[in-house]
Amino acid sequence: MAGLYVFLTALSLVTAEPMQSSNPTIRGQYLEARTCDVYTGSCFANADTGLTGRNAVLAWKIEQGSYRGCNLDGLAVAVVLAASDTLGLKQSAPAKAVVIVDTAANAEQRQALVAFVRAQTGNLIGEIVAVRSAPVQLSQCPCDNGACARLTADNVQVATRCIYPEHDKACGNESVQYPPLARGVQAVAAMTVEHSYTGKELNQTWQDAGRRGAFVGRFSSR
Repeated sequence: MAGLYVFLTALSLVTAEPMQSSNPTIRGQYLEARTCDVYTGSCFANADTGLTGRNAVLAWKIEQGSYRGCNLDGLAVAVVLAASDTLGLKQSAPAKAVVIVDTAANAEQRQALVAFVRAQTGNLIGEIVAVRSAPVQLSQCPCDNGACARLTADNVQVATRCIYPEHDKACGNESVQYPPLARGVQAVAAMTVEHSYTGKELNQTWQDAGRRGAFVGRFSSR
């Protein structure tokens, strides 16, 4: 799981350690959406502990690079998580996951992408209950704070927009309460306009738009 992070304002980059931006072997775009607010007041975060935030979608679009000697240029992968506790806090058990691999990947690349997901999420994932092959489309759109993105991956849909502190505040004392779940990420907090999972493998589905519960940014790793 990601460790240290730095947050200055709603529009600042959150950095999940360890950052490995020097001569990375793999880099690209990153998107994360959770079923809790990541940008919120501490009192709200404490009140929601254990009640929300046990599900998430993480996605990587590899612009350039290889993993374990396998070239992954232009491929994308997403993972859907179901945990027993609020993600970002101490877990009583590893999360279950569904990995969605880009249909453009061959057999070797598919294995490398699944291994990459495990490496980037540390000990967060236990059982991968399914690996699905589907088109994975992740795009980031130009906007004021770089927080606008869209993900379509089989039965996953995520869309985000920028957070505007004056418009989107609840208590006025908001900050980022959780770092990104993946390693090597620099991202800004974002508002989810759409966030849904309709698959059957995890025995649960969700539609959870309208939360300040996403991260949009970039990743790099060696």
